[in-house]
Formats: sequence, C-alpha cells, structure tokens
Amino acid sequence: MSRKELVFLPLGGSGEIGMNMNLYGFGTEANRQWIMIDCGVTFGDLSTPGVDLICPDPSYIIEEREALHGLLLTHGHEDHIGAVALIAPQLGCPVYATPFTAALVQRKLDEYGADDVELNIIDMNSKLSLGPFDLEYVTLTHSIPEPSAVVIKTELGTVLHTGDWKIDPNPTLGPEADAAAIRKLGDAGLLAMVCDSTNVFSPGESGSEGKVRKHLVELISKQTGRVAVTTFASNVSRVVSICEAAAAADRSVCLLGRSMLRIVDAAREVGLLPRGLAFVDPKDAGHLPRQHVLYLCTGSQGEPRAALARIARDDHRDLVLSDGDTVIFSSKIIPGNEREIYNLQNELVDRGVNVITEKDEFIHVSGHPCRDELKAMYEWARPHIAIPVHGEARHLEEHADLAVRLGVEEALAPRNGDLIRLAPEGPEVLDEVPSGRMYLDGDALLADGAAPIRERKKLGYAGVLFVSLTVGKKGDFVGDVAISGHGVYFGEAPLADDIAAAVADMPRLKRLDEEAVELVVKRAARVYFDEAWGKRPLIQTHVHRGA
Repeated sequence: MSRKELVFLPLGGSGEIGMNMNLYGFGTEANRQWIMIDCGVTFGDLSTPGVDLICPDPSYIIEEREALHGLLLTHGHEDHIGAVALIAPQLGCPVYATPFTAALVQRKLDEYGADDVELNIIDMNSKLSLGPFDLEYVTLTHSIPEPSAVVIKTELGTVLHTGDWKIDPNPTLGPEADAAAIRKLGDAGLLAMVCDSTNVFSPGESGSEGKVRKHLVELISKQTGRVAVTTFASNVSRVVSICEAAAAADRSVCLLGRSMLRIVDAAREVGLLPRGLAFVDPKDAGHLPRQHVLYLCTGSQGEPRAALARIARDDHRDLVLSDGDTVIFSSKIIPGNEREIYNLQNELVDRGVNVITEKDEFIHVSGHPCRDELKAMYEWARPHIAIPVHGEARHLEEHADLAVRLGVEEALAPRNGDLIRLAPEGPEVLDEVPSGRMYLDGDALLADGAAPIRERKKLGYAGVLFVSLTVGKKGDFVGDVAISGHGVYFGEAPLADDIAAAVADMPRLKRLDEEAVELVVKRAARVYFDEAWGKRPLIQTHVHRGA
C-alpha cells in the first residue's frame, strides 16, 4: 500500500523571476489532492515579438484538476495574479484572495470575460480548509497592499509559503509583518519554508517606505517647475506618499496611465486610500501654474506606450515637459529594461528636463528581503527544510547555501517541474513533470515552440522570401520564377535564375510532386543566401498548376 506524502511542485518562478505558480500535493502517488498558490505572468520582450504576456504551462495540473481544491493568491502583483484570467477557467477551482488583490483580479476576469471563475474574497489572516489542507494567511509587508504568506498544515507537517515580502519597521500603508505568528510556527515545529530569493545577494536591509516618504517630501518641495513622478503603479504606499509630498508642496496631483488609474481605483474601492485624496483631470491640469502641479505617471521601465514615454516623445495630448521641469524616477531598473529606461531618460534630458533617479536621492526601496531580513525570517520560523523560490538559478543556490549557514538542516534549490517530497523523509526530488511557457499572442494562448511564435522570431532575424512558379500538368516548367521578400538582402546575382535552373534540372515527372519542388527551391535559395548574405530567411514557396 502506498504511503501518504506531502509534495511541492513549482511550475513557474523557480529558476526565473516572474510568472509564479506553485502547487502543494498531499496523499498517495495514485491519489494526490492539490492546492495552487499564485498564478502569474512575465512580460514579452524583443525575443518574443508580438507577445505581451507569458505564463507558466499548467498542462500538468489541468490533467489533475479534479483533485485541485483551490487557487490561493498571496498578493496583487502581475507575476503572481496576471495569469488568473487566462488559466483559472481551465482549472475549474475556486480562487481565494484578500480584498485589494481580489479587486485587481476581478478587473482582469471582467476584461477577459472569465465570468465562470469563482472568486472568494477573504479577510487578512483568514483560516480555511481545502481538502486535506488547513490553511492560514499571515500578514507580511511588501511593495503592494495586503501581502500575505500562506501557512499550509497537513498531518505530515506544516509549510510556510512566504510569497513576496520584506521587513518594514515603518510601513506607510497597512500593518507590520506578523512576526509573532511566524515565531509561533517556529515554536510548534515548522517542516519547511518556501521563501522569496530575489534580493539574496544584497547585504543589509531593503529599507522602509516611511523613510522614502520623508525624502520625497523634501525633494518635491525644492522643485520650481512642473514635476512628474513615475513609479510602479502597484505600490499604493508609494503612490500615497507621492500624493502627500505633493500636498506639502502645494501641488495638485494628476494621474496619467491606464495601470495607474486602475490600481488607484481598486485601492479606493476597498478603502485603502486616505480620505480626502483627490486628483485633477489631465485636461484641467494643463492650465495650472507649473509650480502647483504634479503628474503621477506610468512608464518607470521605459515602456514605449506608457504615459511618460509619450510625454518624452511630445505626443501626449495633455502634458508637455520642457526646460526647468523635473521627472523623478521613484523606482529601480528591472534587469533587462536598461536600454529602454536610459533612452527615455536621455529623451527627457534633451528637452531640458531635470531627471532624478534612485541613484541620486533616497526615493526607492525594494519590496523584497535582503540578507539581514532573510536572517531574521529564518530566526523567526526555524524551518527544518528551506526551499528557495522566486529567483534565477544563481539566486536559488545562494539562498540554499545561506539557509544552511543560518542553521537550517536541509535545503533544496528547485527548478520548475521538480516534484519534491517534503515529508516523510524529505526533501527529495521524486520526478520531473512537464513544465514550460505559454505565450499570449493576441487572444490566443500558444505553447512554447508553436509555429507562429517560432516563425515570427525568424522573421525578426532574417525576414521572409516568397517564391512563386508554375508547373504544367505534364511536369513542364512554365514561365518565369517570381520572387519578393521583406527584410531580405539580395546579392548582385539574380536569385530567380538560380531557382529556375534548379527546378529545370529536376526530372519532368518529379516536378509534379509539389513537396519535391518546394524542397529544391529552398535548397537553391539557401545556397544563394549563404553566399550573398550569410543569413537564411524564412522561405514560402507557392507552386501553381498550369495547363
């Protein structure tokens, strides 16, 4: 008879930063019951042309969905909730979230028409039971309201899944982390902690939002022209701090950017915004004196369609920045966005705008724990097993080593698809299950390696060549070869002649085989481009039948 096991299975967020998706299973190998924690996305880049969102491949758990009892969300960042509207309809299980997170998810469900998803709004520090799991939310601090860890209790032991967190002794919105609840888990004996690894290489502490607010008040009060501040829209604490700094400097606040408006609307809906906080319509803000207006913008990562990028290009309908104005980047550079951000900042400087970043002033702190905060968390929780997640391979391995140095008995750095037994006799990788990425291409969710994604990548590298020719019913080669291309470099020799010669050399009856003709055309074209260009375009051949 098979024994019961408690297993952990990351399908996203382990070996990468972004698109978090984690599963916990309990039972025998033949009859496991599951819960999922978080369902996030990452964003497309130049390597995925035409793709805005990328999410984990949920195929494994979709096959097990009859045993999936629920999807629990730790907080409202896109890398934790961005795929709910895409994937939850296929999971068929209820979704659980605290009020602010639920407000953000509901907007996504409405946008995608996913009205068959059961969304349950739960209070902070809620307790619930799903199948064999007794679950409890524990309040933490992070760069978005209502961040929560999830405590997972089973008959084989208790796991603390931290989600994203930091230790902020002076948060500007919401309570401090519930250290007492975590210490209580440690006192009772904690089997494992599955923990955020983002800042494991950063010494010290991440810093407090309260200190950032103080510096923003001082900085904004010194400016004389128009002020635009860009930050992560989801950091409602920072948004409120910027608004308070604007009020102290006698400036009215104007919100610019869709995500900023959406986040603020959700925060107001659940009562997170201070009473009396008001905003000026963009059409009216343009008529205010320069020293009495502050624009709170999206676009801190150089996104080309965001409000700040449009301002820098001078194609925003409501705002112009010029000599003597100031743009404050109350944010950090996410790795991979350096080029876009620096280009944006240079465009602003060319307009005579003063650009201030977190390198110049203390106007940003991370939402993730640095090494001293990780040390404190391990002192509170005292887990037997450490499972680092939310990081690239180097983050996970460093975190595992740190945990052992901090006294944890065993640590295992997972990768997406690793099925890990936590108890009994864990940790041990039992198997590797299918995992990967799904690409949102327009309205279609496509698997990694799907033809449209693969072909578009090649188009971006070497363009496309179209070849059209006619073969008669008896295999005669009729007329000329027609060629056109997009993004293709042609050498001095005529490619059409090379293709015509190659087709003419085929046995007449062989030309009746369309696939054989296409193969000869591709070979001739590849030889030509190898010599003339050193690159091979995507080749589309059209063989027509003549009389």
